[in-house]
Formats: sequence, structure tokens, C-alpha cells
Amino acid sequence: MSKLSYKPLSQSTWKDFENLFGAVGACAGCWCMHWKLKRSEFMQSKGERNKVKQHKIVQSGIKPGILLYKDGEAIGWCAVEPRIAYPVMANSKVMRPPDDFEVWSISCFFIRKDHRKKGLSVQLLEYVKEYCKEHSQISGAKIIEGYPYDIKKMTAPPFVWTGLSNAFLKAGFKEVARNSPTRPIMRFFL
Repeated sequence: MSKLSYKPLSQSTWKDFENLFGAVGACAGCWCMHWKLKRSEFMQSKGERNKVKQHKIVQSGIKPGILLYKDGEAIGWCAVEPRIAYPVMANSKVMRPPDDFEVWSISCFFIRKDHRKKGLSVQLLEYVKEYCKEHSQISGAKIIEGYPYDIKKMTAPPFVWTGLSNAFLKAGFKEVARNSPTRPIMRFFL
């Protein structure tokens, strides 16, 4: 059985992130900048410009997420940062916070196509919990929050990039609010 490992995205793991996201930046040139840029700026930056923007964030010392490795190769990604790192979420009716607690937000998953439907999102969530616990003294992380889809019909993975509610439930998250019939807000309290 292959061993899974995890590393935060940093300068030393940037090439692994590039290889995982490929030439198009995971989904249509996103480079995991969707929640960080105003819509107009995001659309104008799709592709290489989003990649450059994400790389500048990493070069500044910020670790915007976790890479999942299998046999030393990056096969998955989970973006997790303090909610304030995602200013576009502040305008979302679906992701409107139920209170004013400071939270770390899980904003995106990307699993390489040949490794999907194997429960790796749950594995990533379990590691994110450990990572946030380990760094809670420095980061102040006390609550981890996700915005998964709660759907009955199978949907193509690129369209459920904030995750699925059953993965969050399996990882011990609890629903705390619902601003949309299909989008619960789920939390794990450290």
C-alpha cells in the first residue's frame, strides 16, 4: 500500500503545486485565486497571471494550503487560510458567516483525476485538522470552516471544488448554518 504524506505549499513545494495544477492551473486557470480576487480581476488574470499572483503569495512566506502526496508525488490540494485571506467570500450570500468568530476557511480541493473517488478529500481534511491544531498557537486557529456541496446527484468534480458535505461529516465537521439548500457551512472546533 502506498504511503500518503502532506506538506504545506511553500517555496520548496511550489514545483509540486505547479505539476499538480498543470498547464491550465487546475480548473480553467484558477490557480486557487477564485476567492482572493474580485470577479473582474480574477477573469482578467485567468491562467498565467493568477499563477504569478499565487506564487507571490507563497514567496511572501504565506502557506495557502496543503499538498497531498502519494509515493512522493503531489496528487491533491486543499486550500486553507484565515477567512480574511478570501475577501470575495465577504460578498457571498451562500458563504455569509453565521457569526463573527475568526475562522480558518477551507476554500478548495483539487484531486488529480486518476486519484478521485478514493476518499482522499477526507484524508486531506483529517490532515488539515492536525495542521491547524499544530499551528494554533501561532495562527490563532480555533475553528476550521468549510462550504461544501450537499448534493444527491453526482456532479463532475470540477464543479464541487469546495468539497462534498459527506466528506466533511466523515472528518468530524458539524453543520452550523445553511444559507442555501445545497450549501451548508460546516465547522470543526479545535
